[in-house]
Amino acid sequence: MDTERRRGHAAARATDALRSAIVGGELLPGDRLREEPLAADLQVSRNTLREAMRILAHEGLIVHEANRGATVTVPTVESIRDLYRVRRTIEVYTLREADPAHPAADRMRAAVDAALAAAATKDWRAVGTCDLTFHRAIVALADSPRLDAVLQSLLAELRLAFGVVDDPQALHAPFLADNERILDLFAAGASDRAADELADYLGRSEAFLIGAQKERSLS
Repeated sequence: MDTERRRGHAAARATDALRSAIVGGELLPGDRLREEPLAADLQVSRNTLREAMRILAHEGLIVHEANRGATVTVPTVESIRDLYRVRRTIEVYTLREADPAHPAADRMRAAVDAALAAAATKDWRAVGTCDLTFHRAIVALADSPRLDAVLQSLLAELRLAFGVVDDPQALHAPFLADNERILDLFAAGASDRAADELADYLGRSEAFLIGAQKERSLS
């Protein structure tokens, strides 16, 4: 029993580490996941690594291909549309119903400030990470562990969608001011206007990523 428990903990750690690498932009769409070096880096057995990969494959973050092994998922137009459909359902509703005095609003502000600082140094991958943190904080306004768990997987998929864009500055720069404006409206008690701004933001972001994916598929 203890051995099984330790193996389960190791698989969970490996799963979290790989998912975090995707969310952090360290693993990009189409990257091959070579078992031997990955197992060594994560300090787990190859069997444990395979269990972690099975979990991430179930989440749609990894695919197994014949004669190629495991690779990081390349988002499709359909998967991007579905991702944003879920995001609108969760994020817009949460922001509209939330209390501006909720502690998660401070996390939203910290994410905006960190994104502006990263943009000043042209660290656009960091800007993308701050953007994900901002939207995670929006969902945290709901005080729902279930929604938090759903969002964890969604954000990993979103980072993969970011990865189809060749110019991260073109993706992230236009939305810096949007996040700040959404937060200012929310903090001022104008939750409906903030939610409407967020819905518009998500629509433009979705259109940008779909356009990038279509260009990628033609190249």
